[in-house]
Amino acid sequence: MVTKAKTAAGSRTRDVVYIGVFAAIIAVCSWISVPATVPFTLQTMGVFAAVSLLGGRRGTLTVLAYILLGAVGLPVFSGFGGGVGVLLGTTGGYILGFLASALFMWGMEKAFGSGSVVLALSMVGGLLVCYAFGTAWFLAVYTRTTGAVGLATVLGWCVVPFIVPDLLKIAAVLLLTHRLRRVLPR
Repeated sequence: MVTKAKTAAGSRTRDVVYIGVFAAIIAVCSWISVPATVPFTLQTMGVFAAVSLLGGRRGTLTVLAYILLGAVGLPVFSGFGGGVGVLLGTTGGYILGFLASALFMWGMEKAFGSGSVVLALSMVGGLLVCYAFGTAWFLAVYTRTTGAVGLATVLGWCVVPFIVPDLLKIAAVLLLTHRLRRVLPR
């Protein structure tokens, strides 16, 4: 009985440590801006890595912790941003979309397992969920604060320039996951 209690406490402690470390990794990824025609960060890479390596439950909790850290004002978002204002701004929907992505990936894991093909499909699906959530949010906030804007315009600003970099990030996470799953207990 004592051994089970110690094992459960150790497991919870390990979970908290992994969640904290990966929330920090997502923050660092958000600060890395890759120069390109349209600069991009590695945030989505951090989100996908957390869910892929930690599993759906811990990965989703990691993304939630990351968002909450930013919501209370810590500068964990891109450009060292933080605060509720960032989340309520035009691009805040994409940050909240990370949580929707993680939930989608977790659902795919529960339904179909965590094999490489399922993982790749869940990341692509999670990316689409994030794009949809973020784009709808952007449209609503932009229209309310600035004026009407068309869906095609918003997709041109917020989605199309990021498709190739995001797919490359997914490929990198798939490679990392394949190598690191042997080391990190799920």
